Amino acid sequence: MYQYTAFDKQFVRQRADQFRDQLTRWQTGKLPEDDFRPLRLQNGWYVQRYAPMLRVAVPYGEIASRQIRVLAKIAREYDEPEAAVFKAAMEGQGKLGTTFLPTHCAHFTTRTNVQFNWIPLAKSADVMDLLASVDMHGIQTSGNCIRNTTTDALAGVAVDEIVDPRPYAELIRQWSTLHPEFAFLPRKFKIAISGARDDRAATGWHDVGLHLVKNGAGEIGFKVFVGGGMGRTPVVGTVIREFLPWDQIMNYIEAIVRVYNEHGRRDNKYKARIKILVKSEGQQYIDDVEAEYRQIMEIDGGPHTIPQSEFDRVAACFVAPPLADIADVDPAALDASLKAQAAEHVMFGRWLQRNVHPHQNPQLRAVTLSFKRPGQSPGDATSEQLIALADLVDKYSAGEARVTHDQNVLLPWVHASRLFELWQEARALGLASANVQLLTDMIACPGGDFCALANARSLPIAEAITQRYQDLDELDDIGEIDLHISGCINSCGHHHSGHIGILGVDKDGKEWYQVTLGGSDGSDLSGAAVAGKVIGPSFSAAEVPDVIEAVLGTYRDLRESGETFQNTVRRAGLDPFKEAAKQARHPAAAEEAVASA
Repeated sequence: MYQYTAFDKQFVRQRADQFRDQLTRWQTGKLPEDDFRPLRLQNGWYVQRYAPMLRVAVPYGEIASRQIRVLAKIAREYDEPEAAVFKAAMEGQGKLGTTFLPTHCAHFTTRTNVQFNWIPLAKSADVMDLLASVDMHGIQTSGNCIRNTTTDALAGVAVDEIVDPRPYAELIRQWSTLHPEFAFLPRKFKIAISGARDDRAATGWHDVGLHLVKNGAGEIGFKVFVGGGMGRTPVVGTVIREFLPWDQIMNYIEAIVRVYNEHGRRDNKYKARIKILVKSEGQQYIDDVEAEYRQIMEIDGGPHTIPQSEFDRVAACFVAPPLADIADVDPAALDASLKAQAAEHVMFGRWLQRNVHPHQNPQLRAVTLSFKRPGQSPGDATSEQLIALADLVDKYSAGEARVTHDQNVLLPWVHASRLFELWQEARALGLASANVQLLTDMIACPGGDFCALANARSLPIAEAITQRYQDLDELDDIGEIDLHISGCINSCGHHHSGHIGILGVDKDGKEWYQVTLGGSDGSDLSGAAVAGKVIGPSFSAAEVPDVIEAVLGTYRDLRESGETFQNTVRRAGLDPFKEAAKQARHPAAAEEAVASA
């Protein structure tokens, strides 16, 4: 992973000092609330439904064990609300039936960041100092600016990789951090890069999506997508450049964001994202970007052209870490040993199939530790689990891990000969569920239990479905499927791209849920990026697990040999699934839905 320079370290520490000064002036009344609010937001501090929420940046998902240990310390010592705050939260959510509001936890997000839900604002500067001690921060994890650039969790180790995207992501991070021209955009702005043949970074759903490619001459460049996004108006990004030389990427992004900054809507936050501008202007937007790019190159002299020497400097920071002193084993012998262990231990065999990924180095594997299990929210980790995770990362993955888009953690440097040993330890910690890409490996936002914007709770729905589908034989029979849950139309749970999407909505002050089918993130598993389609009217919380069961039962009845859920939906259409969902309605809820329609 990228090793911070002396400048990087100083920059992060100075930012923490600056935030402490801002907090102190706000606390003493010298800095008005209206002035402090944008400052705390651009350092990752929100005020949520009951308490502040901190979002910590994890650039392109790479995180070190020493950083995980500091996150564990923050969870243990700071992620605890004042008694009166927690009492009010329990009373408020108790009216909806919530009895589980976990504290002392970190939460892995779909943008590969980490969040805390209960840290009192009075302690926020102490937390920022702790983060800075291990080169972490919350810079630009909020606010109308360029946010964390994300990549494939397998970047640098994937066998289908064309070009490692991490050096480019790091260059974009450095260029965009505190960029004075783009600190106050019309709305937040998100960039994702894929360097592999399989787009595992959901690039089509981003404000800017970048595919690293090679042209016929073997030259490296980018295919550029602009204007993707979810929310009230789900839109898949538009290709505006088939091939852009790699060294021009920051000049070109500057042109993209400049045009957006000038013409993006500022009078209506629901129409302020770049997707609205691209959709409304069409070719004119593309022409404007090209004109701005020409000016940047011809008049300004291409100031952000990346010199080869600068790229080489950054890329040198991404060499493989020193690995454990384990003798190389013939790859065929390694595979034979793993097959023998899998035959003897059925659960280990399932874990190998689901959670272990091939590696560019035939001696190694990449391993996903599943943070999807009963009794804990998707992506949540207690302080104790974080400490145990750091130990696993040190012991088995050279001190490096990756936070994934799917709210799990990946170990990218595991020697194949140690997989059985790792599985045993991870299993004892509850992190070895063999469910990656299966139904219970779901994405879910914090929803109405924590978020002030949410219309409905996500986590009780996720828990109810998880509890219902604990039989691995049944999960394997259902096969690979993406289930995504959002508590509101802002789509933090990416419900639009789920094979099954669940969206919380408010009807007359009550929680209801829309169900969509056929969405895709753009990966090989899912097919071309597309938004799912709604099946029927909204369902009550009690109905949702039954509706999901009915939908899956219909799939199992209709599927052809070897056919995935996604392909069955496409072939059979939505009608049989709509009918199944309708039949799963509870009579009382159906009457209420009609009355509130």
